[in-house]
Amino acid sequence: MSATAQAHPRRSGIATVLRVTSGNFLEMFDFFLFGFYATYISQAFFPTGSEFVSLMLTFMTFGAGFLMRPLGAIILGAYVDQIGRRKGLILTLTIMASGTILIAFVPGYETIGLLAPALVLVGRLLQGFSAGVELGGVSVYLSEMATPGNKGFYVAWQSASQQVAIMVAAALGYVLSTLLTAPEIGSWGWRIPFIIGCMIVPFLFYIRRSLEETEAFLARKHRPSTREIFASISKNWVVVLLGMMLVVMTTVSFYTITVYTPTFGRSVLKLTTTDSLIVTFCVGLSNFIWLPLMGAVSDRLGRKPPLLLFSALTLLTAYPALAWLVVAPSFAHMLVVLLWLSFLYGSYNGAMVVALTEIVPVEVRTAGFSLAYALATAMFGGFTPLVSTWLIEATGDDAAPGMWMAFAGACGLVATIVVYSRGAVRTRAAREGQMA
Repeated sequence: MSATAQAHPRRSGIATVLRVTSGNFLEMFDFFLFGFYATYISQAFFPTGSEFVSLMLTFMTFGAGFLMRPLGAIILGAYVDQIGRRKGLILTLTIMASGTILIAFVPGYETIGLLAPALVLVGRLLQGFSAGVELGGVSVYLSEMATPGNKGFYVAWQSASQQVAIMVAAALGYVLSTLLTAPEIGSWGWRIPFIIGCMIVPFLFYIRRSLEETEAFLARKHRPSTREIFASISKNWVVVLLGMMLVVMTTVSFYTITVYTPTFGRSVLKLTTTDSLIVTFCVGLSNFIWLPLMGAVSDRLGRKPPLLLFSALTLLTAYPALAWLVVAPSFAHMLVVLLWLSFLYGSYNGAMVVALTEIVPVEVRTAGFSLAYALATAMFGGFTPLVSTWLIEATGDDAAPGMWMAFAGACGLVATIVVYSRGAVRTRAAREGQMA
């Protein structure tokens, strides 16, 4: 075989990864913007006279979108398992874009009153409904198009693509903070990144429409009905529950070190906006490096060793690391702590996402994966900014978010032990790994 022929599949694989993960970029770009500009959004849509109450209302609206994820996972996930991966990814992008456009252009509370926060909530609910199956659809697509022995590496790009969005959003925030004053950002400047997100939607549609259906899906003889899919999910509820516990570690860690970091840096550590943005950018870059690297490591060592190691390290070190930071807050200390937490998150998640695609039965792979991920995000991860803000207020301990992250580490550790002690699950994982 010529060098050109050998190179072609590689180029084709890279191009497919870029196309399929494009919607992930939009999802995390908008989610991160909502968290980063939470202070300004609270002033525009939730003016209560109390900064704490306004911020809590904003984070509740942010978290409300995650409550729609299980519904999106069940409804859209079952639909994708019927119609195919390609059409499903185009559908989720359409719904997600609708929510983004709504949030970007809704007038403030002073202009239209209570209708303003109501419309923002609708936008978040649309985004949450779509996101309920976006991650599952992308992860399953990548797992089914991966070359033999490289599933972990391929699937890890689902999460890695989100880190690009974080870096772009942080860079935009840095530029805005340099060019605009704080009152200008609070008045209208915070909308600019959201509008930019709207402007890239047509391009994302264009590249996703060029996706091909996966061979694994086309090879299936039987396409289960919605009733059959729901019955299979019910039958495999233990697998879904264990999958949810695996994901808790990922979602809590991720939203702690990305979405909540800017607010934590400004409101708790009293660092500058620029400091928080630079740290967030570095975290996104760190995540981008560790995710595919540790996904590839899990292809060689298996999924269990990294899952055990990094969930245990999170349980043991998350709170002490943040306690050290709040005692002596500085840019350098914040960077060191957040890069450590990023290492834990990226190393764990690089193995976790592909592990979840392997333990879920193939006939409900999208719906089952999406439901496990959505439940973890809706019940735990998505409310991390809210829980962290409340914990600090309730305990008076600025390092309290570390307790929440340590709890997530415990969930991941217990779930990993149980999952890989179940013979049936191990057998299914091996079988599905061969079929994908």
